[in-house]
Amino acid sequence: MTAQLPAGPLAGVRVIELAGIGPGPFAAMMLADLGADVIRVDRVTDVDVSAFGTPHPDLLNRGRRSIGVDLKSAGGRDVVLALAGGADALIEGFRPGVTERLGVGPADCHMVNPRLVYGRMTGWGQDGPSAPYAGHDIDYLALTGALHGIGRAGQPPVPPMNLLGDFGGGGMMLALGVVSALYAVRGGAAGQVVDAAIVDGVAVLSTQIHALRQLGMWQDSRGLNLLDGGAPFYDTYECADGRYLAVGALEPRFYDELVQRTGFPLPPDEAVDRTDPANWPTLRAAWARLFRTRSRDEWAALLTASDACVAPVLDWREAPEHPHLAARDTFVVRDGVVQPAPAPRFSGTPTSVRRPPPWPGEHTDELLAEAGYHPDRVADLRAAGAVR
Repeated sequence: MTAQLPAGPLAGVRVIELAGIGPGPFAAMMLADLGADVIRVDRVTDVDVSAFGTPHPDLLNRGRRSIGVDLKSAGGRDVVLALAGGADALIEGFRPGVTERLGVGPADCHMVNPRLVYGRMTGWGQDGPSAPYAGHDIDYLALTGALHGIGRAGQPPVPPMNLLGDFGGGGMMLALGVVSALYAVRGGAAGQVVDAAIVDGVAVLSTQIHALRQLGMWQDSRGLNLLDGGAPFYDTYECADGRYLAVGALEPRFYDELVQRTGFPLPPDEAVDRTDPANWPTLRAAWARLFRTRSRDEWAALLTASDACVAPVLDWREAPEHPHLAARDTFVVRDGVVQPAPAPRFSGTPTSVRRPPPWPGEHTDELLAEAGYHPDRVADLRAAGAVR
C-alpha cells in the first residue's frame, strides 16, 4: 500500500500554469510545494515522449503535472479555458497583452470561471512606459535602486544572481498575491487579476533601506553602510585556506564575544573604536590579518556554536551537508536529486515534494480526461496538433 503524502495547506486548490521561465515557475513551485494541484501547460513543440517516466532536470518544475498545448490553435485555446473553468487560479508570465491575443486573457477566463484568480508575472508590470519591452532581473534591480546599493565602495554594482528580483521580488510576491486573492474568494469576493511586477516587489523589499535613509542612518554611496559590507563587523573574510568566513557581529555584545573568542587583535594591531566609521578601514585590516591565520573550518569550529554571529561561507555542494541544515532537513533527496525542501513549515499540514518535475506533455491524456474530454475528442485534438 502506498503511503499517503501529507496534504499541505493548499490541498484542494487547483492552479493552471502557462509555462514560462524564472519567477513564474518559481511561484508555481511554491504553490505546489504547499499542496496545490498545479497543472503546467507546456508548448507542444517541447514534448518528447521518449523522456516520459523520468524526472525532468529543472527542479523549478517539481510538484506538478504537464499537458502539451498549442496555445495558438483554437483547440488549444479551448483546452486552456476548460482547464481554467475547473481551477481556482491561473498564472502566466507573458508580456502584457499576449494572453489576450491568444484568447486566454483575464476576461476570457472570467467568462468561464468568475471566481478564478488570474496571476500575472512580469518584470515591468502590466502598464507603464516600459511595460511593452523585454527586460531581465538586472534591469529591474537597476531601476528600483537596489542594484545601486549592492557592491563594494568605489566598485561597480554587483548583480546578486537573480535571487532578489526574479525570485524574491517576483515569484514570491506572485505566490503571496495568488494566495491572498484565493483567501478573498473563499470569503465571497469575485475572482480578480494579480499584477505581480518585479519592480514593485523589489521596491517593497527595500523598504527598510528607505526607512534608514529617512532616519539619516544610510548613505547613498554603496559599500559604506552597516549592512552592505561597509562595516568590518558585517563582512566576509578570507581565511588561511583561501575559503571565507561570514561575520555578522552587529550588536556590541555579539562583537564582544567575537573579540573574546578570537583573541582579537593580533599585535601590533589595536582594537580601535568600532562605532566610528573613520576607524573601519583600520579595523577591517586588523580583522583580515587575524582571520588569515587559520582555515575556514578551524574558525567555524571555534565560533559558530556561540553568539559571535559567524558562519562559514559554504559552496553549493557543501551546504546540504552542514550539520544544522542536515538536522532540519533543509535539503531533501527526491529521485536521487538533492534539492531544497519546501518552506515554510507547518505543524498541522506539512509540505513535501509530491512529484518530480514532469516532462512537457507527460500527463496530457490524464488531464484531458479529468477535464471531461472524451477519448475521441482527445484523438481529434492530437491529430490537429492542438495537444500532444
